[in-house]
Amino acid sequence: MISLRYQHLTYVWIPLFGAFIWFGTLLSMLITWLASGRPKYISQEGSIAYISDVGADILKPLFIAGGAITAVAFFLSLFIERLLRHSGRLLPNMRRRERVFAILSVLSSFLGGCGLILLTIFDTKRHTTLHRVFLLLFMVGVALSAIFTVVEYRWISREFVGVRQLKISYMLKAIIVGILILLAIAFGVALYQSYNTGAVLEWTIAFGFTFYLLTFYYDLRQAKGVPKGEYSVARLRENGLVNGHEMTTRPA
Repeated sequence: MISLRYQHLTYVWIPLFGAFIWFGTLLSMLITWLASGRPKYISQEGSIAYISDVGADILKPLFIAGGAITAVAFFLSLFIERLLRHSGRLLPNMRRRERVFAILSVLSSFLGGCGLILLTIFDTKRHTTLHRVFLLLFMVGVALSAIFTVVEYRWISREFVGVRQLKISYMLKAIIVGILILLAIAFGVALYQSYNTGAVLEWTIAFGFTFYLLTFYYDLRQAKGVPKGEYSVARLRENGLVNGHEMTTRPA
């Protein structure tokens, strides 16, 4: 029988794999554009190509495959995190509000993932309007999911004040997503004001999303060696480890 110490490997690889595929897809597209002499694509207006410009050309199959894998990995990371809390392998949602925000976070990640897949299929060269609609869906889905997750983690951490992992996780997510949201707002403005600036911002935001995916590796790794039910609500209340009491968890 495989030890609980290693069982976390069955799900921890998901955000790692998703981040690797997403980063690799973007890097391959960027290198291809640079190495081919910075060509100007049909859908391109400025001197710097958008990700969607490169993805609408010969690398469209790569863009679709990379986007689809990333979208699934993003959704599964949140879905599995929810299951681990429900099964008592991660600190649980103690109140209904936390469960509601957890569910909203998963649903938002699903919508964001759908937006990512669809924007790769409906490229900017052939379906400009649809592409921008799905790009907006992707950005809003990820932003809402992140906000819901940060709020959920913040409320859980108030129940277990001695658990530093939760505080580190939600603060890291808040910083990364806060920066990405500000960049996304700037991107929305630049999209109609400065084409090249918008292109730079789009590449920056896309690469930045890699770091957000990686934060879920930190979250899921905390279940390493924790048997099912160890952090069940009933058990924690029985031991008086809720409502602001100090608590420690196994080292991640």
